Amino acid sequence: MRFSGLWLFLMVLKIVHDEPACIGCGSCAAIEPSHWFMDGDKAHVRDSKKIGEEEHKELKQLGNNKEAAESCPVNCIHLFENGKKLV
Repeated sequence: MRFSGLWLFLMVLKIVHDEPACIGCGSCAAIEPSHWFMDGDKAHVRDSKKIGEEEHKELKQLGNNKEAAESCPVNCIHLFENGKKLV
């Protein structure tokens, strides 16, 4: 059990949102409103860090973000686990 807790501590989950590619369909905000919101004609990641034109956010748990990324019609949501791309 202790090892499992340590593994969760070391696991890094990250959202990278390619904001310019976003068409504002809102599927991400509808599926995972705790991490996504709409502002005008674009979706945004809550409490994210802006790096260039992308929004970045580290997560403790994936939640419904995988489903949100897979529902994006323009594939502008990218998920990474320990640097490996999931979506």
